[in-house]
Amino acid sequence: MGKKIFTLKNIALGIGFVLVDLAIYVVLGLLLMDYDDFYDESEGAYWSLESMTTSQKTTYIGLNIWHVINVIIIGYVIYRIVRSWKNNVLQQNL
Repeated sequence: MGKKIFTLKNIALGIGFVLVDLAIYVVLGLLLMDYDDFYDESEGAYWSLESMTTSQKTTYIGLNIWHVINVIIIGYVIYRIVRSWKNNVLQQNL
């Protein structure tokens, strides 16, 4: 029989990764609050890179990169779960 995916260790690791992920989102969100607080219409349109300082641009781009990383990781986790279930079903049918 194949390896079990939903072990206590894997569940604890998953919860830990989710908490770290949420902490990163909180930090990036708090850093972007600086943009909302000090936005100046004369610098450019709201949420345009022209109206942001260098640190705000870095935070904004970092947040978008973090979104992409999360989508890739979620896709990989789903792929591994589906592959594991398929392997278990195939082994049980043999």
